[in-house]
Amino acid sequence: MKAFIQLTLSFFAVGILAGCGEEISHEKVRQSGFVFCGQAGPATFNPQLVDSGITSETLSAQLFDTLLTLDPNTYQPIPSLAESWQVNDAGTEYVFTLKTDVPFQTTDWFTPSRTLTADDVVFSFRRIIDTNHPFHSVGGGLYPWFTGIDFHNLLVDVEALNSHQVKFTLAYPNNTFLSNIATSHAVIHSKEYANQLMLADELNLIDSHPIGTGPFYLDEHQINDLVRLKRHPLYWAGAAKMEQVVFDISHRGTGTLAKLLRNECDVLSSPRSSQIPTIESHDSIDLIAKPAMNISFVAVNTTHPALKDPQVRKALNYAINRQNILDSVYYGTGSQAYSVLPPNSWAYNGDNIQIRYDRNYAIALLREAGYGNGLTLDMSVTLEPRSYNPSPRKTAELIQANFADIGITLNLVTDDRFDRSDINSKLNTDLHLTGWIADTGDPDNFLRPLLSCDSKRAGLNVASWCNPDFDFLLDLALEVDKPRYRLNLYKQAQNILNEEFPVIPLNHGMQFQAHDTSLSGFKESPFHARPYDEVERVK
Repeated sequence: MKAFIQLTLSFFAVGILAGCGEEISHEKVRQSGFVFCGQAGPATFNPQLVDSGITSETLSAQLFDTLLTLDPNTYQPIPSLAESWQVNDAGTEYVFTLKTDVPFQTTDWFTPSRTLTADDVVFSFRRIIDTNHPFHSVGGGLYPWFTGIDFHNLLVDVEALNSHQVKFTLAYPNNTFLSNIATSHAVIHSKEYANQLMLADELNLIDSHPIGTGPFYLDEHQINDLVRLKRHPLYWAGAAKMEQVVFDISHRGTGTLAKLLRNECDVLSSPRSSQIPTIESHDSIDLIAKPAMNISFVAVNTTHPALKDPQVRKALNYAINRQNILDSVYYGTGSQAYSVLPPNSWAYNGDNIQIRYDRNYAIALLREAGYGNGLTLDMSVTLEPRSYNPSPRKTAELIQANFADIGITLNLVTDDRFDRSDINSKLNTDLHLTGWIADTGDPDNFLRPLLSCDSKRAGLNVASWCNPDFDFLLDLALEVDKPRYRLNLYKQAQNILNEEFPVIPLNHGMQFQAHDTSLSGFKESPFHARPYDEVERVK
């Protein structure tokens, strides 16, 4: 029996992942679904294993569900797989009551014999926090998003009280816990499927051949070509209106905007700002634009001999003409950053005194720090357009020109994508042009993953910066019970950043999506994509 299961699973592993390299037949897809383009392909289908990219930002909401979700207007957690929850007086124990009769997906490689239970929730979270869990090290054993928020030290235990109640025990009260388990990373897997994979000795398939409770299931993956999702007919919230969604992840042929204009795809994610006028000129395309919780920034390697000096980091900050970047890259669709937090954050503390363009002051600071005769630096640049930076190469070239204007030679080192979990391989790089898209509306979701000492120890802090005072403020803000106290603590934390400049804030971008006017039903959110279960073709 074991040999049969293993052979069957191995067959599907080859069939789905290798693919046949065929081009997408758009007309066939249009009869029962739509084609989505504009994002790079996935390295995994498990959102627990990534902190950004197509898996967590788009696919997760289609394949999986979470205990809670975030209300797109209030940013507050609301029920999803969990219909209710209770918290003890100490704020350290949360008991969730699950919805009943939530079916898992049926695929060619798995047929569930039961619906969702508390055991599935326990399995999904223990995999993250328990290093002895049989699936913990599968896929590399790195959980960068959870590591960035110090989740393994927060969550002491998760246990099933009965088939539909599960208890989470925290090491200390945490104001962000509910929001964090409502993100696209905190997905629920099938323990029954995991047990089947253990019998077959095919544990790795849990991440490449996912099983969730979401509105769509994975049907086909052709590497560097397409990802095809099919409708989950027993979806607990009602079957999706369209039979399939195809993600065009190929790079051959015309660019993504050309594909949209030629009806080779129906939806374009995160178009470049320079493409917006062209999109708006076509009556057959609708453009959705909404404020997003994001930030584009330059992370400074604070271990570099010159960049250890805050005066030098300040000089780099003053040297950058952000308005010029807005005009040339965002075409009026973004806003200048005066903090790591975006203006729509409730803890925003903009500082237009410290964060501004002042070439002469930058030169004076460099001279005072002993670098009046110049400095040579390298900056890594991820070329993939994101909502926080629609044209990274152009942004980098403008920064390069700004730095040359104060005597700094900046060499650009380009890459297709940036992975924070691979930061250790880039420790010799002086600067990183990157950014962050929030998963929740809480300030901690920006500050802790990017800049905490825990994040540095985990190799995820791009600036390699650690400030105990900064961390103390963040930790205290997690536990205080009055909003005004939290606000004051986060303002103090931002003041530290605007003195130290481990990262140099640049701009905030709008979140754009363009789609054919024949489609409707897209749900909007300031965070990541929401389920496509309500999308339909209306004409």
